[in-house]
Amino acid sequence: MKLFKCQSCGQMLYFENGWCESCGHRLGYLPDIGLLSFVIEDGPSWIAAANPDLRYRFCANWEVHACNWMVPAPSETVNQPYCMACQHNRQIPDISEPEKHRLWQKLELAKRRLFYSLIKLRLPMPTEASGDSEPLAFLFLAETDDPVMTGHDNGVITISLAEADDAVRERTRAAMGERYRTLLGHFRHEIGHYYWDKLVRDGGMLDSFRTLFGDEREDYQKALERYYAKAPDDGVWQQGFVSSYATSHPWEDWAETWAHYLHIVDTLETAAAFGIKVKPDVADDPELEAEIDFDPHRVRQLSTLIEAWLPLSYAVNSLNRSMGQPDLYPFVLAPRAIEKLGYVHDLIHGFDPVHR
Repeated sequence: MKLFKCQSCGQMLYFENGWCESCGHRLGYLPDIGLLSFVIEDGPSWIAAANPDLRYRFCANWEVHACNWMVPAPSETVNQPYCMACQHNRQIPDISEPEKHRLWQKLELAKRRLFYSLIKLRLPMPTEASGDSEPLAFLFLAETDDPVMTGHDNGVITISLAEADDAVRERTRAAMGERYRTLLGHFRHEIGHYYWDKLVRDGGMLDSFRTLFGDEREDYQKALERYYAKAPDDGVWQQGFVSSYATSHPWEDWAETWAHYLHIVDTLETAAAFGIKVKPDVADDPELEAEIDFDPHRVRQLSTLIEAWLPLSYAVNSLNRSMGQPDLYPFVLAPRAIEKLGYVHDLIHGFDPVHR
């Protein structure tokens, strides 16, 4: 993610900020131009310093402290109360309960980071009002008598509210032997299933997908049962998959690869925004060096991303270990896994992954 600063005082800002902690100005994110801006009330609307010629209002979820994104002020042609991210919500939990409200706020924060990437990658995001045959919709559900299963089904992504509870999520991660489990990771994985429908199935790419990832017509439920019946084998997944779970079924291989692609792109953009340069002083090895001075959303060749990612991930893993934390990116990218990332990269950018 890029860095933001207050147009009034120059203070550096986080994407999630609602106020500038230096000068006190109210802040709003303008997804139409990709900037966080200080805003000033103008009657029923707001003037954004980053785009003063257009009047805005806050997303309706701002009123319940769950969004800092803005939408164009109502006009004869536009009257959308929800922002580009929140208008995809089909169901949210009962936020009159304080704990559910708190957890839902965390879900919305992760979802906005997801949509930041989708917008920058110019991916289709049809709403239920668009008339698209498979619009993108989210269900954020709290468990009652029956457990809520996080997953995707024909454009509808369900996320269990319990995933926003750090303690619950960590227990689940440890019990399932996972190396990585985060809210943002869930969103990136499940949206991968959605874009498999859009880019592979509907894009006429089934044959090339099956050549690289396998035949998705394999019985999905039986494949998962086989996967969970045995312990993860590092010797298997590290040879050609981005994670152990990716070995369970071709659909999961795709979704895990998609999620890792978004991990890489977003982290590289942040590194570029900070002007990070990796040059270890203990080895003269060009493969361990990187100067991240490009926009990862716009590169043509995946190799540009990978050549920067490998030294960067080594560096940040080392930093985490210095703080007594587990590796930030606890994965190994084998050549076959990189080939799959290249396939995702090409489909996202409209390149032909077969004849390129």
